[in-house]
Order: sequence, then structure tokens, then C-alpha cells
Amino acid sequence: MIETAKTFPHILLYNAQKYGHDKVAIREKDYGIWQSYSWQDYLDQAKDFALGLASLGFKRGDKMAIIGDNRPQLYWGMAAAQCMGGVPVPLYQDAIEKELHYILDHSEARFALAEDQEQSDKLLGLRKEIPRLEYIFYDDPKGMRNYTEPFLLAYDHVQELGRKFGEENPEFFMDEINKGQPDDLAIICYTSGTTGNPKGVMLLYRAIIDAAQGFIDWDGVTENEEVMAYLPMAWIGDHVFSYGEAMVAGFTPNCPEDTSTVVHDMREIGPTYIFCPPRIWENMLTQVMIKMEDAAWVKRKMFHFFLDVANRVEKLRMAHESIPIGLRFLYQLGRSLVYAPLLDNLGMKKVRAAYTAGEAIGPEIFEFFRSLGMNLKQLYGMTESAALISLQKDGDIDSETVGTPAPGVDIKITEMGEVTYKSPGNFVGYYKNPEATEETLEDGYVLSGDAGYMTEKGHLKIIDRAKDVSRLTDGTLFAPKYIENKLKFSPYIKEAVAHGKDMDYVSAFIDIDYGAVGNWAERRHIPYTSYTDLARKPEVYDLIYDGVIRVNKSLSQDEKLRGAQVKRFLLLHKELDPDDGEITRTRKVRRAFVAEKYGALIDALYTEAKDSIDVDATFTYEDGRTTTMKASLGIRNAETF
Repeated sequence: MIETAKTFPHILLYNAQKYGHDKVAIREKDYGIWQSYSWQDYLDQAKDFALGLASLGFKRGDKMAIIGDNRPQLYWGMAAAQCMGGVPVPLYQDAIEKELHYILDHSEARFALAEDQEQSDKLLGLRKEIPRLEYIFYDDPKGMRNYTEPFLLAYDHVQELGRKFGEENPEFFMDEINKGQPDDLAIICYTSGTTGNPKGVMLLYRAIIDAAQGFIDWDGVTENEEVMAYLPMAWIGDHVFSYGEAMVAGFTPNCPEDTSTVVHDMREIGPTYIFCPPRIWENMLTQVMIKMEDAAWVKRKMFHFFLDVANRVEKLRMAHESIPIGLRFLYQLGRSLVYAPLLDNLGMKKVRAAYTAGEAIGPEIFEFFRSLGMNLKQLYGMTESAALISLQKDGDIDSETVGTPAPGVDIKITEMGEVTYKSPGNFVGYYKNPEATEETLEDGYVLSGDAGYMTEKGHLKIIDRAKDVSRLTDGTLFAPKYIENKLKFSPYIKEAVAHGKDMDYVSAFIDIDYGAVGNWAERRHIPYTSYTDLARKPEVYDLIYDGVIRVNKSLSQDEKLRGAQVKRFLLLHKELDPDDGEITRTRKVRRAFVAEKYGALIDALYTEAKDSIDVDATFTYEDGRTTTMKASLGIRNAETF
């Protein structure tokens, strides 16, 4: 990257000059065919849209909301807004109107770019309540023929306006780009909002570019990488990975045709560098286990045998211990028979560096993928740090930690055990929220809200959110996320919420994985009509009981957490849902909300005479409508060790 590249528009100009039409900047699969765009195409598309924005009155400092699945047009729109000195505000594509209303209003967005009719309808429904929102643009014209609102414009039409404006103002585009400085606001990313309304994290160009460069240097990332751009554009992970790093390194993000085709599309691309939150790794593990349950007896036995071999080898590798010759031979045999074919099936045969981030991943899940030969590493970051805090080094892996401080990052642990850090990617504050900024930024350090400590090897270990770590009445340490992650290693458990603060023992709500458990039930000819009906089956309780027992046996080996085994649990009548406010869009549990909403269920778990409880279940649809049903939930005691 040239020294004069101060902002992403500057970097885009440099990449177009360096690569022209010779290198693919971004791909998208559309109607089954991969469409490729060069760096010159990227610049031309962004330029036309940027000038179109200018022709409609877009000015420096204006905010443009962006919502939809990963599409080249949305990334070009992001670059276009920045070229004009504006600030993109990406939104979660599955957000409901209430969530969108808050962010659109709070960010003062004058413009919005939507992927398709679905997202356009959400914005149109809010425009009367948010008069500041002047224009809505859409990319996919399908279903939009009969829309006549004068402020609703097609993406292509805006570009046509831009080409005309550019002919009349030939110097305008470069003049605006050259006004950009490293300390200009590059983006506002809203947090997931686990404890209230989301906060708008303000990140400068300097912060994101420095963070991107830090990731690139750490793993020797080159312009030849192929990555999948499939994570929500509103998540800082996607912004730094699919936009920031792609710009700085010059590699190629690939947008899948649909969220349901990611694995299939990944097999076609063969990514070399990948970034997934724990939920994705958990889903992949679940799918693998479901397929193996359907496999022939011999194949199933071979899979589990070689999986045990791989697990033993990986534990020895992480402990830097020698691997016996016999075990080494079995591992190599397993590589050809099981591990390599499985990675190929997942589309990860060519991956040389893979990361998990966003929240803690269960050690068992982490070790499963590493045992297959994947170079999976943990990364610890936050929106407020442009994702850059700590990373694991090749050859220095610990499933219980998140690695060592990234280059240029200083980590300090407070007397209360809270992790604080100073990173090149640090944010400058929360938009229109000086009180929260003051509470979070202290002498240049960000208070993470996470409890953790530095190990003897200099690794950072995150225990849980600081506010969530507590004690049982007997003084046993209670870290709910740690227990929940262990439970979620089971392919039949999608989500879990552990309780125990100031209680005599630990209990848990468990969400079954409807697909995995449904598949299991069908193979055993167990009839069911719905999620609620399936979750009430005694056979399903027995299935989940086995998973709870496995976790309890594991906890019994930990001196500090032995007393935190799960004593009682129930299977929830519905999945925890962002639309119902129970979890965030990034699938983090809103504990305070869940505790208040399901207080009666928690009380029942701590009333040992009770073995069931009746509930009135409320479900929220995407359009905001709700429905209510009655359900009776069983409560099961679990053996402890």
C-alpha cells in the first residue's frame, strides 16, 4: 500500500491503478454463475454511485444506512459514501422495524441503500416516522416495478445520474477524495446492544486501516487470498475482514448466492483465509454429526475411531509433547480416510488460516476442527477496537485462551479482573453518547466489560462478561458462558442459558437444535408436530440429558468449577429469538431480559419439588405480529460427579 493512501477511497484508487482489469477485486454468485469484477470495475462502480449521491445532495458528513446480504453493490455503496466524505452505517439484514427505527433515527441517516424489495419495504415503512430519511435506493429490481415513490430510486438509476453529474463536474470526484484525511470518521458500527439500545461506535480511517494491516502482517496475508464475504455487513468482523483487509491487501472477497448456499459456494471457491463466529463453527459441527448419524455402521465407527485419534494427537501438539509413532501413523491414515475428505466437503481444503471470534467458543468445538488439521485460531476483539486486541500464533495454541496481544496492543487487567486495552484500532467514542464514551474510555484504554487474566505464557484468558461472573452460595465460581459453550458442543443443543448467581446450584435453559433433533427423532420413528411438541418428548429429554452429563463429567475435572455442574435443566418451548429480544443479532444472550421474561421458569428450576411448569409462550413474527400459545415444560434433574 502506498504511503499516501490515507483513506479507503485513496486505497481504492491505488488498487485500481496497480491492478486495473488484471485482478479480481470481488466476486458474486448470481443465478448459479460467478460474476467477477476487477479493481478498475470496483472503482468505476463506486465512482458512478458516489457522483449520483452528490447529484442528489449528499454532502460530507452525511450518513448512509446500508442493509442487505453481502453484495458487491453494497460494498461499492459503502465506498461511494466514503468517496464523498460520508459515513456508512451498516444494519443487520434480519433486524425488525423497531431496531431499524432506533438506528436510522439515532444515526441521522439521510440516505439508505437496500439490497432488495424485502429490505426496501422495511425502510419504506419507517420513512414517515423518520422524515430525515430523504432517499432510499435498491439494488435488486425484482418485485419493485409498481413502486412509484419519487424518493425510491434504483441503484442503476443513481449511477446514471452520477455519470451525467461527472460529465458536468469532471474534477468533483477527485476533489472530494483528496479532502479525506486519516482522522476522518470512516464508519459507524452499532453494537449488538446486550444491555439496552445499541451504541454507535465511531471508527476513523486510521483505526480500521491500522487494524487491517495488523491482521495482514500477523498471518502474512497476501493479495492472492480468496475469502468468503458472508457474515453480516453490520458486524465489525465482516467490515474489517471483507472490506478493510481486502482493500489494504488487495485480496478477493466472494459473495455467496444466498445464505443457504454458503458451504456449496465455498467448495467452488476454495477459500484460503476464513473468519467465522462460534455459531458458524457450531452449525458446521452439527451438520457433520447429523450426516454421520445417517452413515452406514462401518463408516460411522471409522469416523469416531479416527476422530478420537485426531483429538489425542491435537492435545499432544498443543501441549508441545511428542507424538508416539503408532499414533502418528494412525493420524496420517485418518487424514487420507477421514480428515481431508471432511475438510474438502466443508469447502475448507485450501484454508491456511482460520479464525473464530465474536464471542467465546467451546474448547471441544475448537479442538474438533484443529484435530482435523485446520489451522483454526482464536481472536479476541470488539467493535470498539476494530476487532484487534489479541490473536493466537501458529504453533502456540491453547484452546482455553485467545492468544497474545496483537502488535501495538497493550492489555491491562484491573484489580477487579476486568480486561482493558489500548489498540491501534481503538474507537474515538460513541455517536451522540458522551456519557457511555466516558464510562468506556479511560486514559486511552477501553474498558472491555470482560473478565479475564494473563496466563504464565502471556496468553489472555477470557472467563466471561465481567458483569456475568459471580459465585454460588458456597463460593464456587460461576461463569455462565463457559458452561453454555460446553453444552453447545452437543449437536443437539443450539443455545443454552445457565443460571446460578447467588444460588445453591447451577441450572440451565436449553434450546434444542430443531434440525438435528428432528432428524434424530425421524430416524427413530418418533412423531412430532412442531418445535414445542418435539422439545417436550421424553426421548428428547433423555437425549439432552446425555449431553448435560458429559458436561458435568468435564466440569468435575476442573478444581475451580467442579461445584458448578448443572443440577437441573429444562428444554425451552421455543428458540431464543432476536425478534423477541432474547438474544442479539450476533446471538449473544440478553441475560437481564431473559431473567425478567422467564423469571417463573427460573424459580421453578430452584423449587426442587417441581418437575414441570406451565407457560404462556409469545412468538414474534418478522412483521411485528405476535401470537400466544400454552405449553407445559418438564424439569429434569441431572447427575453430578
